[in-house]
Amino acid sequence: MNKVLRSPLAYVIFIVPALIFYAVFYLYPMLSTIKFAFTSWDGFDLNIKFNGVDNFIRAFQDGDFWNSVTNNLYFILFSIFIQVPIIVIFSIFISEVKIFRSFYKTTVFLPSILSTAVVGVLWIYVVYNNDIGLLNKILIGLGLDDWILPWLADERTAMLSILLTNAWQWTGFYIVLVLAAIFSIPRDVYEAADIDGATGFQKALFITVPLIRPILTVVILLSIVGAMKALDIVMVMTNGGPAGMTDVMATYMYRVGFKNNEYGYANTIGLLIFIFTLVITLINHFISKKLGEVEN
Repeated sequence: MNKVLRSPLAYVIFIVPALIFYAVFYLYPMLSTIKFAFTSWDGFDLNIKFNGVDNFIRAFQDGDFWNSVTNNLYFILFSIFIQVPIIVIFSIFISEVKIFRSFYKTTVFLPSILSTAVVGVLWIYVVYNNDIGLLNKILIGLGLDDWILPWLADERTAMLSILLTNAWQWTGFYIVLVLAAIFSIPRDVYEAADIDGATGFQKALFITVPLIRPILTVVILLSIVGAMKALDIVMVMTNGGPAGMTDVMATYMYRVGFKNNEYGYANTIGLLIFIFTLVITLINHFISKKLGEVEN
């Protein structure tokens, strides 16, 4: 066995198939996207016309494109400033539970194993439906008839409705990650805090949160990447409506490419999604690094 492992041929045999898959399913599509982003092409005509940076100029002058960028930012901001604090609070509460802890962990994680299509349809008919939806039924029961709205068809509430649904699906997944970090904190740290007379709130704020900061950085990073890739939940719930108000970059790219047959412009949007995601990720990394230096 050792003789085989010392042979360069063994490494080649194991590495080459992976490199082939990587090249075929990642590098080639990425290079093709970059190539077609500088073309005017409908996806069918063999006569592909290169048009330089015209597609990029069009994107930066396209109001619908910037509307989709804004909606992606809503996803990111909602995740960071609303979803992440909720994740931390629930994780701390569950970590303190002594009875049925596994039950609570399983319960919050369940939505994450459902497909996005199932989650979207579930919320459309069970929560947001105008006639039988729980949300309007609750409002009627509270005597707040004036608050009843077609939640997914109203420009004021459609985006927020999608954000809440998306958060419901993925919050449990992140809670499990944060719980794992909390349970890895040595118990003697909390025992020392108890001896010093620290309250539960003080222990959570000054011990738990600082010590789980690395996993929170990962959670925020995953939230940002997930927000920039958002497509299926929007397609299922509103298909970008009403009047494109809930379009995100991915759904706008889909409509431009597959409905308007502007394949070149769609590739430009895809490339911009990649660039924007990279920039936001680097900004998040820079901020996390600076906060870590301040704490140290």
